[in-house]
Amino acid sequence: MAKFNEPDNTTINLISNGTDITGDLKSNGDIRIDGSLTGNLNTKGKVVIGTTGKIKGEVICKNSEVAGIVEGKITVGQLLNLKASSKIYGDIATSKLSIEPGAVFSGSCKMSDTEINAGTGIIKEKEPEKPAK
Repeated sequence: MAKFNEPDNTTINLISNGTDITGDLKSNGDIRIDGSLTGNLNTKGKVVIGTTGKIKGEVICKNSEVAGIVEGKITVGQLLNLKASSKIYGDIATSKLSIEPGAVFSGSCKMSDTEINAGTGIIKEKEPEKPAK
């Protein structure tokens, strides 16, 4: 029997090219931005910023792929992937970082072996690996 009160995390929220949003966004699912957002973005899912996408504000998410522009701090719990066309003007905090040649980044970067808990900004320690027997 299905539970109707559970959020659907498979949905991708899309802000298309030509759409300008002013204000903060909060979501449990994935978000793709091809338009413009002036405000903070906080999601427990993945954020994809297309080549025409622009965010002016803080981004907090689990994973992110950036091909557009981010002006502000970006905090990614797991993997941040910067495509060749990306431009980041602000600080980065992430566990893993992938940068393609041609990407522009101006700011500081803090990487950690710990996973940043997306949506809360809390850093949680990874479980120590148990030695093989």
